Amino acid sequence: MARTRRIVTGHDSRGRSIFVKDGPCPYVFRRAGGNALTELWWTDRIPASNRGNRDCGAPKFGLDLPRAGTICRIVEYPPDKVRKAAIDRAAARGEGQSRHYIKGSRHFGHHRTRTLDYAIVLEGEIYALMDEGARKMRAGDVLIQRGTAHAWSNRTNKNCKVAFILIDATPLKRPKPAARKSARRS
Repeated sequence: MARTRRIVTGHDSRGRSIFVKDGPCPYVFRRAGGNALTELWWTDRIPASNRGNRDCGAPKFGLDLPRAGTICRIVEYPPDKVRKAAIDRAAARGEGQSRHYIKGSRHFGHHRTRTLDYAIVLEGEIYALMDEGARKMRAGDVLIQRGTAHAWSNRTNKNCKVAFILIDATPLKRPKPAARKSARRS
């Protein structure tokens, strides 16, 4: 994965706008499932503070943002067959998936978060999967994910890059499954 150039702005001592950082983002992580994450910037409150020129550093969280937090990241998804094999190898080593993943669902990457996400496909193509339905996305397409159970399925032979902006949201109360009516014979 080529490192993403990250340009960060700030202010000098006179309050004038300046460039504080310009170079490859140092916060790149490979996950056990084969994905590569570039963690560009995060905040731990809304409204965010623009004071000072300190780098926020690498986040110390995964899918759970701080309350009222945000994160901007890029995820590089390998093809599903590569990703699934990596997940199986990690499981064999005793490394489980996040508690957010939904076992027994239609895709091994199906999960739910408590965030509002803006997902922007940068390179390649990928399918966004919901409990019901799927949509193929290509470079330039944007998905607004609103706390739904979802998965990302790369059905090609090339990696796909997706930029995500995640914003903490109020968790949804899941509806209770409808009670089954039993058929009674008289």
